[in-house]
Amino acid sequence: MAPRILTLANQKGGVGKTTTAINLATALAAIGERVLIVDLDPQGNASTGLGISRVDREISAYDLLLGETRVAEAAVMTSVPNVAIIPSTMDLLGVELTIASQADRAFKLRNAFKAVDELTINDKPVSYVLIDCPPSLNLLTVNSLVAADAVLVPLQCEFFALEGLSQLLQTIEQIRSTLNPRLSIQGVVMTMFDKRNNLSEQVLQDVRQEMGDLVYDTVIPRNVRLSEAPSYGKPALLYDLKCAGSQAYLRLATEVIRRERHLAAA
Repeated sequence: MAPRILTLANQKGGVGKTTTAINLATALAAIGERVLIVDLDPQGNASTGLGISRVDREISAYDLLLGETRVAEAAVMTSVPNVAIIPSTMDLLGVELTIASQADRAFKLRNAFKAVDELTINDKPVSYVLIDCPPSLNLLTVNSLVAADAVLVPLQCEFFALEGLSQLLQTIEQIRSTLNPRLSIQGVVMTMFDKRNNLSEQVLQDVRQEMGDLVYDTVIPRNVRLSEAPSYGKPALLYDLKCAGSQAYLRLATEVIRRERHLAAA
């Protein structure tokens, strides 16, 4: 069975995309899934946050998009059981110029994923692919949306949250109507929630009012341990399982799987 491909997208930076990709992957793996992360952000924070040093990134997402390598060759096992990653390098900054004139420029990642079943983790096929997008609506993000089954949107509890969201939703709708009719929205996860801050609570209520059931019940708190973990090359769930942030990501993983079953049955 083909893995479910989820894209983590938001054109705003600093909303918790990479933190969510790393920790959601770890939480999914902890409950028995086999997860591949694709780091499509030239900054490579997901790769660094999972302890993949720059010298170990001989093959990267750049090579995958150019069709010069296959998923199974590009994937690197991480220190997290059942989690592999296709790392990012700064070469991704130039990928748009390289493929912009090609007719299939928006389908590069989808085409690469046709061979995803060649990758096994502990002798079993991958069950989830999580794509960590750059903080922009560029050709890398378009490729990820064209390749995905569903989008997961991390949204920071801040004043302009809804403003950026409407632009992203427009892009998702355009992709769905022109390039990928199966694309759906998995959900919106509110991040960096500070319960001592009235604004956080107000933003959460506004987004729930606007987006309804698409907003997950789980809210990711602003948490020091979540911020510290990447500097140790570990997901927060391995760095400090008991912290509020780790516990929230475990709950989010349960919600994601519940929604996946619902989407599959629909």
